[in-house]
Amino acid sequence: MNSIITKWKPELYNEKHSFVYGYGENLIKLLDPKPTERILDLGCGSGQLTSKINELAKETIGIDKSQEMIHDAKSKFENIEFQVGDAENFNFKEKFDSIFSNATLHWVKNQKKAIKCMFENLKPNGKIVVEFGGKGNVQTIVNQLRESLSQRGYLEQSELDLWYFPSIGEYSTELESIGFRVLLAEHYDRPTELADEKSGIKDWISMFAQNFFKNVSPENIEEIKNEVQEKVKDKCLINGKWFADYKRIRIVAVKENIC
Repeated sequence: MNSIITKWKPELYNEKHSFVYGYGENLIKLLDPKPTERILDLGCGSGQLTSKINELAKETIGIDKSQEMIHDAKSKFENIEFQVGDAENFNFKEKFDSIFSNATLHWVKNQKKAIKCMFENLKPNGKIVVEFGGKGNVQTIVNQLRESLSQRGYLEQSELDLWYFPSIGEYSTELESIGFRVLLAEHYDRPTELADEKSGIKDWISMFAQNFFKNVSPENIEEIKNEVQEKVKDKCLINGKWFADYKRIRIVAVKENIC
């Protein structure tokens, strides 16, 4: 869900990157959905977490900017409402008790708009429970990707600003400025095991960093992916398994009902 068009691949996402929603299951415990609540899953992807929330809540709606992901979600979970929608610009007539978002908000470059939308679509005393990439997220992989692109003369591609990875202070300040009260804010390391022992880093790049290869020749693309994987081996290959150097921010905040 970002201003740069990202072509998502649901099959690759579900086959080799299911950790995205696998880790999100712990976030549902923090959300603690109630049978009386109406909940929005912001950036729902293929809908796996939306479905789990829906088992506990009165009503759950999932939105995502990717038409491919929404199509996949609708095909899997026919009893849940899914919509194509933008985190920077959404509005529901009936407001929500909670808004949940896992591994999405780092794709949203205009956080002020996203935070405003979340605030305006919550009932008074409603809460947000969100987790996304924080400061330093995938720094090892992305720094090497930028270097490999730059060395081959792809300077514009190497300078692509694709994500928003804030500190706790940055994001909490944005939330508080609009009227949220932050109850929990964590920034933590979460080295994340990748599915394929042979091509883990290359698969991660194919799934999440394909935008860096706009106007890069096909032979250079494969060459760069191979080089990045080889050069991050000392940090990202642990006991024969590939790990992405994830750093996450987790936030719980409430919309204060000011009398």
